[in-house]
Amino acid sequence: MASSLWDNRSISFLGCATQLFFFAFMLGAEICLLTVMAYDRYVAICQPLHYRTLLGTRACAHMAAAAWASGFLNALLHTANTFSLPLCQGNAVGQFFCEVPQILKLSCSHSHYLREVGLIVVSTFPFLGCFVFVLVSYVGIFRAVLKISSQQGRHKTFSTCLPHLFVVSLVISTALFVYLKHPSISSPTLDLVVSVLYSVVPPAVNPLIYSLRNQELKDALRKMITGYFSNEITWLFSSA
Repeated sequence: MASSLWDNRSISFLGCATQLFFFAFMLGAEICLLTVMAYDRYVAICQPLHYRTLLGTRACAHMAAAAWASGFLNALLHTANTFSLPLCQGNAVGQFFCEVPQILKLSCSHSHYLREVGLIVVSTFPFLGCFVFVLVSYVGIFRAVLKISSQQGRHKTFSTCLPHLFVVSLVISTALFVYLKHPSISSPTLDLVVSVLYSVVPPAVNPLIYSLRNQELKDALRKMITGYFSNEITWLFSSA
């Protein structure tokens, strides 16, 4: 954001390392928290009588701490390993932020490159496990929802779960594509589009997706839009 506002595309080595660390930290923590949210929905819908037992305050605190710790460890490993690479292919990162695949393109050490690629492959297994866990949770949720006789009840449950499933699928599928795709199918335009999909779009649409289920917010938004157009119409007639 600062680079865009000041039209400055340069970044220091330390700034790039810091940016990569926080990005990897937030991405890893977000995937873990999305997995926790799937478990929360599964328990709330499929085992409602056990909700307070399985998801009490202590359990929630432990899962949140585990999510942040996983993100921190993931970021620490990738940042330390990536910036230990000798970079001899210039200093221009072909992306709008410092990203591991783009920094690897600047490396001139084959052994270090393979070490970082191996770390990426190993670190994807926990995230794939998270995705499988989310899918299994939603299979149980959908089976429970289809047993609900009330159409209104089914609609309410689906409206709660589908936005979360959409965000999970978008984040994990695009992130895996960026980090695991073969270099031969890489292009500046493709890399830019996919990186925007997993780094910019989910945080931007999260408030919209999760808050528009709130009826009070819907009513306030409808009232604001109606009031805006009423004022515009009044102004047009008074000007005429």
